[in-house]
Amino acid sequence: MAEFLVIRLGDNPQQSANWIAVDNNGTRRSPPVTGPLSEAKQDIGGRAVIVLVPATEVLNATVDIPIKSGARLRAALPFALEEQLADDVENLHFAAGERRESGLLPVAVVARAQMLGWLEALQEAGIVATRLVPENHGLARIPGTLSMLVAEQQIMFNDGAECEFVIQDVKPSDVLAVAGVLEGAAGGDVKTSGHLLVYCEPGEEQRFASDWTALRHELSSVDINLLPDGVLPRLAVTVAAGRGVNLLQGPFGAKTNYRALLEPWKYAAGLLLALALVSFAGKAADYYRLAREQAVLQEQFLAEYRQIRPDDTRDIVDPERIVAEERARRGSPVSSDAFLPLLYELSQALQQNEAAEVEAISYRAGIVDVRLTAPDVATLDSIQRVIGASGRFGASIQSTDQVGDKVSSRIQIRQGGV
Repeated sequence: MAEFLVIRLGDNPQQSANWIAVDNNGTRRSPPVTGPLSEAKQDIGGRAVIVLVPATEVLNATVDIPIKSGARLRAALPFALEEQLADDVENLHFAAGERRESGLLPVAVVARAQMLGWLEALQEAGIVATRLVPENHGLARIPGTLSMLVAEQQIMFNDGAECEFVIQDVKPSDVLAVAGVLEGAAGGDVKTSGHLLVYCEPGEEQRFASDWTALRHELSSVDINLLPDGVLPRLAVTVAAGRGVNLLQGPFGAKTNYRALLEPWKYAAGLLLALALVSFAGKAADYYRLAREQAVLQEQFLAEYRQIRPDDTRDIVDPERIVAEERARRGSPVSSDAFLPLLYELSQALQQNEAAEVEAISYRAGIVDVRLTAPDVATLDSIQRVIGASGRFGASIQSTDQVGDKVSSRIQIRQGGV
């Protein structure tokens, strides 16, 4: 169950305000209090704060816009309502509520300067509001019911559908006439019959006694509920349930407090950062050690190589390449990873020249000798070409002898060409 402190601002917030603690189930958690706004802070505790602002400073309207929400909606609202506004849209702040069942979107419009004044007063009092709601939105909208709150020389009204406004210094019957419920003042023809639910201060009930009597003859029913503790308790329970348009949108919307979001993770983040630093330091140390070892080995290699090849005065940048060149020059053995491919190339050559027969294969000093017989020298040339086609191996015919009707030959194969 969530609790809220609902603060109702007056015309001069610094001098006077009203507040009460309620929960979202409509239960009061404290009596209403009146005093300077700065004194409300001590009653906040762990509660969220909802601030009710004077309804006479806010225009209520509805628009039919297909855009659902976000910056695009806020940008479209001024153009949808500009014909209903007397001030330049640049001087106004627009806030949208939840779309109603009719498909229309409720919108609250207020002067930017007025918004800044309210927020400045709250800031000076050390109060951070989670919602800023026009006070007349605290009069619950009940479908099929005309609702009215009469107090403080003004009347808040809604018809349970789309009509919603505040008017000062008039009679209840005049309000119904403005709303189109009655065609004229009290005693006129009824345009729409219905049930009227009224909340009013005791003094207002007496002041409009004759009007209530007249309305009971015009409407289906008139139900009057007195507000002995003032209007704030009635408005507070409605907005605590989530009703009303929140004016804290767009440039006045709540800013994300990333510091508060990251606060629970600061120790884990610190440990992760420390682990990353330790890992980086370890890798840096390994790199430094390996670099030192590489330098030592390169110096040792250079010293040995100069003894073997004193005539080679080149700067040795790639010792591995030098060793490979030296092995090739000295006829190093065929590496293990090349021997099987060599035999594969030989088998491919023999498959393409089936008349040739292998008599013996031998290996000595990195050279593979193959003794074979073939029907003619052309077959030997074909075998030689197939082996050398890949470019990885080279074959050379070392000798040929005519033995009967066949040619006996010795072919030498080595890696890298002949």
